[in-house]
Amino acid sequence: MKTLHGYLLRQVIATMLMTSIVFTFVMLLVNVLREILPLLVSRQVSLGLVVQAFALLIPFVWVFALPMGMLTATLLVFGRFSADQELTAARAGGVSLISLITPVLILSLLLCALSAVVNMEIAPRCRVAYIQLRDQLRSGAVSRLQLPEQRYIKNIPGYIIFIEKNRNRELQNVLIWQFKDETNLEQSIRAPRGRLESDTTNQLIILRLFDAKTVDVTRNFTGSGGEVTITFDLKSTNKIETGPKISEMTFSQLRVELRELERATNFSLPAGKLSAADLQSKKRALKQQLKELGEPARVQLHRQVAFSFACFGFTLVGIPLGIRVHRRETNIGIAIALGLVAVYYTLIIVGDALNTRPELAPHLLMWAPNFLFQAAGAVLLWRANRGV
Repeated sequence: MKTLHGYLLRQVIATMLMTSIVFTFVMLLVNVLREILPLLVSRQVSLGLVVQAFALLIPFVWVFALPMGMLTATLLVFGRFSADQELTAARAGGVSLISLITPVLILSLLLCALSAVVNMEIAPRCRVAYIQLRDQLRSGAVSRLQLPEQRYIKNIPGYIIFIEKNRNRELQNVLIWQFKDETNLEQSIRAPRGRLESDTTNQLIILRLFDAKTVDVTRNFTGSGGEVTITFDLKSTNKIETGPKISEMTFSQLRVELRELERATNFSLPAGKLSAADLQSKKRALKQQLKELGEPARVQLHRQVAFSFACFGFTLVGIPLGIRVHRRETNIGIAIALGLVAVYYTLIIVGDALNTRPELAPHLLMWAPNFLFQAAGAVLLWRANRGV
């Protein structure tokens, strides 16, 4: 039994390392060829800086390459193990499939722990360092008259702003909380689209929001479908972009961000000026917009944790599928692996796309691929163990 376990573990580890290296190299090439290589060709950067960019990107792409490598390894190893009739021989010797693959499952759980460390701390920090290096190489600092996307902008006095997308100053999903004296909430605004304009002479940003939903605390007003114009004076603001994007934060940074948002938006309404019905209605509207403000960070936090379990789900699915394929051709295993990876990442992308729709619970949707793959893998393993 120990011989079989050792044989399978060696095969899986060796194949996983080779396939992970291949996937890592391919994804590195895609990123570097698109962003850094043109600068090298034009002799704007040295070869050493390109190597440094490669090194900083490795943890980021390893997050994706390791689960893909584990899935491909299980498909190839157990497909070959079945095709060579070794599985049949093991069963004839009284060894069940579950006892045979136990060390591989334990290996996948250890890889989940490794993935968690990389996903939640190492990869985000390396990604931020890579982006800073890339921006330095391009010699292009972000203009003070730009509002960066996917960041909580909190150092414009009296405002907390989140913009999901900023495409050439055409904005999507804008969330704004406005305060009086930086402590008392005045109004919250949510707009599905907007436009950013600037007055470079006077150092002003003009933000036009369309189809905006506004909850005004001081004037007892709640409205939707209108146009709102907000002007920011940047003369007193040193810099807008102060931190990494939500998708580039570590797990601990995301938790701090959520706590700070909850503390900053801890509001109380002037009950004496509102009827009981109006007070409850306004509280519900403000709480809904507060959820929308914090949901992008919450989605990313759940994504990091959930994605750490990808190796286990891919292993559960890869083993029985590899046995069922029952062929020697490696291209079959690779094709199945790519198809499964596409399904998994599609669900992740859907959750990311809904990160400003808290009513759909996109942070919980991040766990759907794990539940789907693990449930399907458990059923397939049960059937394969019974010889079905």
